[in-house]
Amino acid sequence: MDEGVLGGHLQELRRGTVVLAALATLTTPRYGYALLETLDRAGFPVDGNTLYPLLRRLEKQGLLTSEWNTDEARPRKFYRTSPAGDELLAHLQTHWRSLDSAIEALDGDQS
Repeated sequence: MDEGVLGGHLQELRRGTVVLAALATLTTPRYGYALLETLDRAGFPVDGNTLYPLLRRLEKQGLLTSEWNTDEARPRKFYRTSPAGDELLAHLQTHWRSLDSAIEALDGDQS
């Protein structure tokens, strides 16, 4: 397998699922770096140059809310899903499971 071809397709697959991963993680408030670490530990590494613009876009779309925590020495912006983000997450999870089932059915249909 050509590593370049594989890498490109894996990157495309990841790009299509990063919103789902971020929303699923942000049902609990987290700041950006903690989100990067949580995703990485779960086996879903995301580059900061991808994540931070995504967080701003999701917030602008009303899918995330944010709040600055200024109680610490270094202020941090915490993100959390909004009610609209929770609703989108539920829809995306349903569609993800449906796609996963369809791929499994196709994989099992190799006769």
